[in-house]
Amino acid sequence: MTRAIAAFRESRSSLMSRDAPIVFVVDDDVSVRESLEALIRCEGWEPETFASAQEFLARPRVGVPSCLVLDVSLPDLNGLDLQNRIAADRTDMPIIFITGHGDVPMTVRAMKAGAVEFLTKPFEDETLLSAIRNAIGRSQTTLDHEAKVRKLRDSYASLTPREREVMALVVSGLLNKQVGRELGISEITVKGHRGKVMEKMKADSLAELVKMDARLCLRTAPTWISNPSPAV
Repeated sequence: MTRAIAAFRESRSSLMSRDAPIVFVVDDDVSVRESLEALIRCEGWEPETFASAQEFLARPRVGVPSCLVLDVSLPDLNGLDLQNRIAADRTDMPIIFITGHGDVPMTVRAMKAGAVEFLTKPFEDETLLSAIRNAIGRSQTTLDHEAKVRKLRDSYASLTPREREVMALVVSGLLNKQVGRELGISEITVKGHRGKVMEKMKADSLAELVKMDARLCLRTAPTWISNPSPAV
């Protein structure tokens, strides 16, 4: 194989691995890590294995679909405690628990904390692979939602203070003349600000703007109405 071909294949492999979903495995049993790594790679996913919770915690969050295959019994921080540690920060990474000594209370605790599956060793390869497919699908959905919210936040950040005031009153159900009365500006001025809001938020209708407001968790009943900013 020539150097050029080898370099091309290496570059292509690197590109594929960057785009592929990542399956993290945390298990202190090296034989389990190695077998799961081979199984995961055969499915086209990118495996990353860790012998302890602390090793995994040192890994920065990734921006591709992912999931965590997590053993309950670990040498430093156990799997359930690790789940509690990362639950709020890594909502885009579903957790699949695996254990050789599971019981009902343990399973209930894990599932209530958000785990998508709890498997007892030994389990069939396809059982785990099915759980991983489901988890990666959930991860992709979460990442897509987060991307849309970030885009909405960027659009909202581009609004002027007055445009935000107008948007808040419009989505609360007030007519243009009512918005103008609340803010001490003319109806024509309100229409101008409203048009800018629709343009910057990329909203095709009032209904869509209301949905955007809900996604952003914005307050639609501002406390500043009694003391509005100077007319613009």
